[in-house]
Amino acid sequence: MKSLGHHILVEMYGCDPAVLNNINLIESEMKNAAAEANATVVDSSFHMFSPYGVSGVVVIAESHLAIHTWPEYGYAAVDLFTCGDDVDPWVAYRYLEKIFKAQYTSTVEMKRGQMDAVVKGKEMRKNEINELIGEVVQ
Repeated sequence: MKSLGHHILVEMYGCDPAVLNNINLIESEMKNAAAEANATVVDSSFHMFSPYGVSGVVVIAESHLAIHTWPEYGYAAVDLFTCGDDVDPWVAYRYLEKIFKAQYTSTVEMKRGQMDAVVKGKEMRKNEINELIGEVVQ
């Protein structure tokens, strides 16, 4: 099924708690995961919680990679959303799985913007879309 994007929701269990509590390492490795997947990094924002845990996002031209960690449980929730055919979120997944030393993972992949529905929705709003595009192009 053709789609605009691939969205992988990842559960990582049994991860190294020291890694999950290291904001600098996580930000660096999330950017590396994006690069490994052939994505273009636009920006990033990460936050260290007290007493522990990190949340952050790497914004890529093709969408985003996000993470929330619970070092006290050895657990990370990772969100890998990419658009287009040139970026592979599964490459980022495999990279991060190794970095976090996950003992067990589970994943759910969603196809975002399924093309049959996108085309139908576009047709239903054809006049408004053409008007918007016309305003942008001018």
